Amino acid sequence: MADFKTHITGSTIVGIAYGYWGVTCQSMSIESGILAGGLCSVSGMLPDLDSDSGIPLRETSMFAAAVVPMLMIDRFRDLELSHEAMALAAMLIYIAIRFIAVEFFKRYTVHRGMWHSIPAAASAGLIAYLVMPCPSESIRVYKSIAVVVGFLVHLMLDEIWSIDFSGGRFRLKKSFGTALKFVGQSQIANVSVYAKLFLLIYLAWGDHDVVDRIRQRSRLDDSYIAKPAPESMPWDKWLPWR
Repeated sequence: MADFKTHITGSTIVGIAYGYWGVTCQSMSIESGILAGGLCSVSGMLPDLDSDSGIPLRETSMFAAAVVPMLMIDRFRDLELSHEAMALAAMLIYIAIRFIAVEFFKRYTVHRGMWHSIPAAASAGLIAYLVMPCPSESIRVYKSIAVVVGFLVHLMLDEIWSIDFSGGRFRLKKSFGTALKFVGQSQIANVSVYAKLFLLIYLAWGDHDVVDRIRQRSRLDDSYIAKPAPESMPWDKWLPWR
């Protein structure tokens, strides 16, 4: 299978192309394009969270623990948290990802299991969607798809590396077909993955009220920082050109 360097290189190249496409063809801001490209790049490591140990698990968990709280700023604002509460929530999220989530993957997943699958890629995108609410639905979807794209790049590279061309012969390795799949050999794992996927779809479908509140707050903020109208300034009537 492809190694860590190959995965991160492939997802980074695709991430750069995805960010460029968003800025040039989809009218995304440069900041959104760079962020989406970075999310795509890092998501190329996500499937290897089931590897139990090594660079992918360590690097991905550390990055996610540090970045996810920053991506949840709008979520924190929607909950009307104070700055102190935001800091506390960020610390709790860091601990939950860095230690609890990592331990879950070590205990309850197997390498090349259902976490290496297309429904798992969709689940990763939906989690990103829920983590990153923002006033613009198009930007939110654009960034969430970046996570799915990076995840799928990893799966495709695994399948490509499952084909042996050495010695002038074409041979499929035993690992072929274990990455880009919809179901695995374990029925329990299949039910678990699809149950989580449908739950995430339900949560994402009902999350539009949050976006509406964020949009409304953004409009109020814009009104608050707007300059007062000329007639609201009493000294204006004393100006010579009045």
